[in-house]
Amino acid sequence: MTPLERRYRRLMRAYPRAYRSAHGEELLDVLLAHTDALRSRPPLKEVAGLLLNGVRERAWQATTTPMWADALHLGVTALCATNLAAALPYAASIPAWCALSALALILVILGRVRLALPLALTAGIKAWAIGTGVIFADATLLPVEPAFLTHHALYALSGPIGATAGPLLACAGLTILALRAERPRRRSLWWMAAVPLLAAADPAWMALDDPTPVVLLRITTEAAALTCAVWAGRLTGDQRWALAAALYLVATSAAVGEHLNVQPRQNLAYWGLLAFLTLVAALVPHGSRTRAFD
Repeated sequence: MTPLERRYRRLMRAYPRAYRSAHGEELLDVLLAHTDALRSRPPLKEVAGLLLNGVRERAWQATTTPMWADALHLGVTALCATNLAAALPYAASIPAWCALSALALILVILGRVRLALPLALTAGIKAWAIGTGVIFADATLLPVEPAFLTHHALYALSGPIGATAGPLLACAGLTILALRAERPRRRSLWWMAAVPLLAAADPAWMALDDPTPVVLLRITTEAAALTCAVWAGRLTGDQRWALAAALYLVATSAAVGEHLNVQPRQNLAYWGLLAFLTLVAALVPHGSRTRAFD
């Protein structure tokens, strides 16, 4: 295998596995036939084309699964990632509960919702206990101080609603999914990479009058994810990404609304950005083209 072919094969991993099995070798032959054999790297134009078309094909393939169940699973995955991100800076103080949240997220990503439900429920009850000062399972010293990324104690900027809205919605979604006979499809483990991008920025109080880098990183990550939801909905004419975004927005709205009367204008603008992109994601599928599958 030449270096050029090896790099083409790596780029083709952007396509779904089923697509690579059916058309991978044919696509590779076409790419190699139209590229100078003396090159060791693919042209940048082809790199961009392969990555973009691979993502497009993944979006189309996602629409072959039941819409509402896949949307619910996607939203629950995002919520579980957010729940773990909230606890990540405090891993040194509550290591067992962070590990429990991480394991729950991994199981959700793998589609093992029945195994993930009791773990997510236990971690959610602990989040509620910390947020309200109640002892659950072990005596946790309050306030829970961070080890990195932030200097605020856990849930110091929010209240019991902000602490429990995300875990409660995630557990409700997992319960519905667990009652179905069909297991949700497996998602990419790249979801784990979203956790540090969302960590240490509490949506209950983003302090955008003087934002820190972690706050700006969270806003950028959320805006990018919702923009991708808009793009996927427009491409496929499917509402699943909008439904998942709406579930995420409900949890964020609960956290922001808990202190609505004292929220500065900049923090409300943050919520408005998420709400606007979620609304656009819900509107753009109407009138979009559809695609027939064999």
